Amino acid sequence: MKPNIFNIATKELNQDAFLTWLLKYADRSCASINISLNNCGKEFISSLIKSVHPQFNDNIEIVDAGRQWHNIDVWATINNKYLIIIEDKTFSSFHSNQLARYRQIATEWCQEKEYFEPICVYLKTGNESMRNLSFVKKQGYSIFKRQDFLKILEKYNKIDNDIFIDFKDRLAKLEHSNNQYKHKLIGEWNGADWQGFYQYLEKEIGLVNWHYVNNQNGGFWNAVLNWDYWSMFPVYLQIEQGNLCFKISTDPDELEMPENETRSQIRNKIYRLILKNAKEQDYVEIKRPNRFGHGKYMTVAIIKQQDWLGKKDEKINAVQIAEKLNEYKKFLKHTVEKTAYNNV
Repeated sequence: MKPNIFNIATKELNQDAFLTWLLKYADRSCASINISLNNCGKEFISSLIKSVHPQFNDNIEIVDAGRQWHNIDVWATINNKYLIIIEDKTFSSFHSNQLARYRQIATEWCQEKEYFEPICVYLKTGNESMRNLSFVKKQGYSIFKRQDFLKILEKYNKIDNDIFIDFKDRLAKLEHSNNQYKHKLIGEWNGADWQGFYQYLEKEIGLVNWHYVNNQNGGFWNAVLNWDYWSMFPVYLQIEQGNLCFKISTDPDELEMPENETRSQIRNKIYRLILKNAKEQDYVEIKRPNRFGHGKYMTVAIIKQQDWLGKKDEKINAVQIAEKLNEYKKFLKHTVEKTAYNNV
């Protein structure tokens, strides 16, 4: 198999380099070097500009591009009228107030140079939750996903350039792996399969959020299905790359803990209530966890993976699973609404 440089050099800096390289190819001086790469670069730029200026139809003539301007991953100036800034992400996400800060830098520069409003783009070739992407949009950024990029790159299949081909093939491989959860045995799932599955659930039943959780055991992909309240305490269902967990939050940043009760006492109350209602409604699959925790976020009951998702030697029935998860959400909501905290 032909080695792919982007399967070896997977860091965001290497993707930054490809983006800058493709943007630079859009300059008119590159048309005589490789007209197909020049056209692809221009189509890429046009799609980015149209995300802010939908009526854009200028001929793209003069392009300059670079990296790490005021820590902005990638920038490009177009026809001495437009500035594009790209926050480039593979598998990481935004942090602190970087998006607002970069947008402010770009806006002030455009005002000084008498350019149009800056085109701020959040380019994501990995996966990210709808909740996170919604926040990005509120910061004034358009979202350019892996699928958007592939639609452009795949139009230029006749380009005979190893850098271009390797990057396109890398994105196609990521997209393919993201959709294999439908066809693989559950026991063969990896992180990409869980991400693809969570994206399906986002569209079908809605999720509060999903992301990767680092811990001392190596971490896992989790998804929060709902966020209800039992008195002051948030209660929710969480998929932990396997078991479906009923959880309660006693995070002091989210609530004021009662002075006369410990976390363990609160945990035991909701555990007894959930198990009592589960027995009454014949949800025999809802069980006590192997051990109870004592932290801010505690698992109080579980449904083992084989009882909600399927056995390791099975493939999933996504529609049935989505319906089942909706049932569990309704069960938890009804449980905490039916019995007040002080009555347990």
